[in-house]
Formats: sequence, structure tokens, C-alpha cells
Amino acid sequence: MDKIKRIAFDFGGVIIRQNQQQAVERFKQIGLLDAEERLGAYTQQGIFGQLEEGKITAEDFRWQLSLLIGRAVTIEDCSYAWRGYCDGLPQRNLEALQRLRREGYGLSILSNTNPFMMGWALSQDFDGNGHSLVDYVDALYLSYQMKVMKPSAEIFRRVLEAESVRPEELLFVDDSPHNISAAQELGIATFQPVNGEDWTEELFQLLRLP
Repeated sequence: MDKIKRIAFDFGGVIIRQNQQQAVERFKQIGLLDAEERLGAYTQQGIFGQLEEGKITAEDFRWQLSLLIGRAVTIEDCSYAWRGYCDGLPQRNLEALQRLRREGYGLSILSNTNPFMMGWALSQDFDGNGHSLVDYVDALYLSYQMKVMKPSAEIFRRVLEAESVRPEELLFVDDSPHNISAAQELGIATFQPVNGEDWTEELFQLLRLP
């Protein structure tokens, strides 16, 4: 992978460990009894998908979730439930990002996500040391802001254009096989780690870093 100039990381399942069942339980705690049927591991449907695709705002989501549950829920309730997807932020992942930047790679986040998850990730609470996600990467490509979601080819084309690189110069790191396949169809280099496992050394080997 000598041609790689930029690396785009998925957020959930790569930077953070992702736990769908924990999110389901938290949504149940705030009153969404059929949360298991509504929440997915990689992509969302209904108001959950609409939020992540930027079709509704965080306040719209709160209001519509309240209707589903049958009582008013707060923005804090929504944040608590969504953050159930985060099952930890391994320090080794942050150290890997820092090393890759020192090696000269441009880093970005390319994620299907929403304002509730990013409200935490972009705050100083993110790493426990007063730094947010933006302190570790150079650019953010977030589905709810771009109004398009992986595995759509459009989101990858827009990243390539914004990064000013050819497909073979971008490495896309994601734990979803559907997203990986979509990127490969455009000629983008890919690496698919397993959610929760240590991917750092394997990535360094792919990039031929000592």
C-alpha cells in the first residue's frame, strides 16, 4: 500500500468498540420496548435512519421518539440511549491515530452517525483527557451532515473529491462488509477489522510501518 496518502476511518466498531445490545437496552430503559426491532448494527431504519441521514434534526427525533414511547423524552434521554452504542474507547486506537499522523498520513472519519453520538465525540469528554475527536483527525465526513450514508457510492465519491486523491490513494477502514464492498467497487483500498479487536498492528503492517 505504498500509494496511500489518506486514511478514512469508520467511527463505531473501529475507533470505538460498538455494542448494539447495550444501545437496545438503553432505549428500552427510556421506554422504547421494541428497540430490538428498530436498531441495527451498521445502518438504521425509520426515524433512526432519518436522523443519521440528516433528514430530521435531533429535536425532530426527540419529538418523534416521544410519540413512539408514549411520553415526553428529553434530549438527555436520547443522548444516553444512543451512547449505548459506545462500549469503550481503546487508548491504543488513539495512539495509532497519533502515530499515523506523525508518519504523514492525512486522517479522517467517515461515519454513519448522528448529532447525539457526535455531541460526545466532539466534546472535551471524548478521550478522558480534555481532547475531542477533532484533535486526532484532519477531517470529518458524517452522514447526518452530508445527508448521505454508507454504503452509497456518492459518499465515497464526495470524500475522494474533498481529499483530492485518487481511489488507490485512499485507505478506507470499516468493520461493515457492505461498506467495504462499496468502497472496493470504486477502486478504494480497504481494511476490514473486527469490532472490538486490536487492529493497530495489522494496519501498521499493511502500510509497511516498522
